[in-house]
Amino acid sequence: MERKWIFRGLILCYTLLLLNSAPIMAQVVEEDPTPRVYVDCNRCDYDHIRREIPFVDYVREPAQADIHLFITDQETGDGGREYEFSFIGRREFSSMDFEFEQTVGRNATQSETREEINNVIRMGLFPYMLRSTGSAGFSLSYEIGDEALSAGSTVEDPWRYWVFEIYAGSLSLELESSQTEFDSRWGFYANKVTEEWKIQFRPYFNYSYDEIERSGEDPIDSRRHRHGIESYAIRSINNHWSAGLFADYLTRNDQNIRHQIQLHPGIEYSLLPYDVATRKAITFSYRIGYSYLDYYDETIFNKFEEQLFNHQLAASVGIEQPWGSISSGLVGSHYFHDFEKSRAEFFGNISIRVFEGLSVNAGLSLEMIRDQLSLRLGNASLEDVLLRQQEVSTDFEFSGFIALSYTFGSDFANIVNTRF
Repeated sequence: MERKWIFRGLILCYTLLLLNSAPIMAQVVEEDPTPRVYVDCNRCDYDHIRREIPFVDYVREPAQADIHLFITDQETGDGGREYEFSFIGRREFSSMDFEFEQTVGRNATQSETREEINNVIRMGLFPYMLRSTGSAGFSLSYEIGDEALSAGSTVEDPWRYWVFEIYAGSLSLELESSQTEFDSRWGFYANKVTEEWKIQFRPYFNYSYDEIERSGEDPIDSRRHRHGIESYAIRSINNHWSAGLFADYLTRNDQNIRHQIQLHPGIEYSLLPYDVATRKAITFSYRIGYSYLDYYDETIFNKFEEQLFNHQLAASVGIEQPWGSISSGLVGSHYFHDFEKSRAEFFGNISIRVFEGLSVNAGLSLEMIRDQLSLRLGNASLEDVLLRQQEVSTDFEFSGFIALSYTFGSDFANIVNTRF
């Protein structure tokens, strides 16, 4: 009996201790002078940032932060990446917003890229640390090498901004007792990107082979190829207008295309200046052009080859901000010889933080198809359809997804544990 009362007394004391300590803990957290930072970045190594920059507190939601660090990036002409950093102050730092840019070369290792990003983050946090009462022991140093360039200096480029790449993106082989699968993809890139020009020449090659053994019958085999050339030359006119010429070649047996040559000049208008396109972009483009098609087999329109003229109008929106991102577009095209031979596509993706802890991600794509001119005459066999050797008629294609996530609990995300 006495033991039971002693046990109940211990539980009561422990409960009172927890209740009394809760406001004390809350008060300690509330009075903590260390700035709270929310890192908003898709390509960053979050664990590495927290390990290497430990003088701030990291939180898991923007609403909990004193500083919202928003990082976006885009590919540069030489194959590197240009990162844009936005430091957005809140609460006592509400009047302190800063932006930085940093370019990382294409030959940088993952370790070098992470360190470049961390260096910019340290510099961006420096003004906040000066204003914070928890800045004791914090310092910033600056070093410059002997080969540093002075302001206004230029660099001589013997390659004239051309970048070349040879790739073998996928070589795969799967063997079973009754089935063989082989897939290969390879190609070549030649790119040039300057303030005035954006040029690309890209030959590519895709080949697939499948063989299925059947008891007492001949094996079924499927050979598919998709080879081609994509090329364009785009000229900047000003900060809102650009013009380009697009030339493409395609040979693809599963779509009955022996040879397809396309030549399309086009023009694009950006509602917002191009120099803000990494965060906000609203564009409209128009292309008009010529196509020559040579088919493997006679089409459902009784054609073995034909020459066609068509045009295309497109509009797109891309927004990437601390509250989330939106990308959507509408594309419509038709052939001049028959306006009913047309295609329209709408796509959209959205990712939004609805409120603290709740995020929604959704996307859809709808394509209305009325221009399958290369369809083979006659009915496709079940084997050809299943092995994707022959395209079949369709009026539309639709895909979509939606995802919700909700997190709650501790505000802090300082601890890094990489075990297992």
